[in-house]
Amino acid sequence: MTRRGFLAASAAFLAVTLTGAARSNAAGEKTLADVLRAGQSARLTDTEGTAVFGSVEVGSDSLAGLPQWTRVLAAMQAEEPAFDRCVASPVECGSPVLKNWRRIITSATSLGRRDKLAAVNDFFNRWPYKLDTEVYGLSEYWATPREFMTRSGDCEDYSIAKYFALRKLGFNKEEMRIVILMDEIRGIGHAVLAIYDDDDILILDSLSNLILSHSMYKHYVPQYSMNETTRWAHIGGFKKPSTQPYQGLAARN
Repeated sequence: MTRRGFLAASAAFLAVTLTGAARSNAAGEKTLADVLRAGQSARLTDTEGTAVFGSVEVGSDSLAGLPQWTRVLAAMQAEEPAFDRCVASPVECGSPVLKNWRRIITSATSLGRRDKLAAVNDFFNRWPYKLDTEVYGLSEYWATPREFMTRSGDCEDYSIAKYFALRKLGFNKEEMRIVILMDEIRGIGHAVLAIYDDDDILILDSLSNLILSHSMYKHYVPQYSMNETTRWAHIGGFKKPSTQPYQGLAARN
């Protein structure tokens, strides 16, 4: 994801979420507007919570403001029957894409939960990273698993393919989210798949085959996340450790 595309998508999503939050506080729940007002006296990057990557989150059951994601969901409804037929019988796998899908689903079906995560992460991370401008001629495009396995793609596309593969392997939507974030080290937008596992949140990242706790990623600042039915806006993130300026030999004395 390019920085321009990340900022545009985040701004559009935040505008929709703020509007929805302002309208949905009849029951007195905390809204994103409340969080923002509470944080006006402090930098938002200093706001630490208990949600993914140490953020404070506000959810909504509306997917408005996520046109790329809703397009993927609609397309998957049309693509899934062919995927399912291929998994059920190899004679139904009439293309390399379907054969690849069957390979990962059938090979991981009998594995334990953590091994399924590793198998899916490793499998899709083999595809080469390609920018949306290179593949689709667009600044931002979220691909379905079929499109990704045909043409490859960028960080959101890895996360989407992993999401739907794990859904077929028994993970429910409440256990997973695609998280759109800012990578503060590289200075660009990025996307990962978050898995809610017992008392931890595990991260499947296209940049690594390692599956680590979200607490290990102090440089990831989440902006928004989603599954099939819910979207979340995120404020803040893990507090960065303060570093004292080097004082030379004087500090030793």
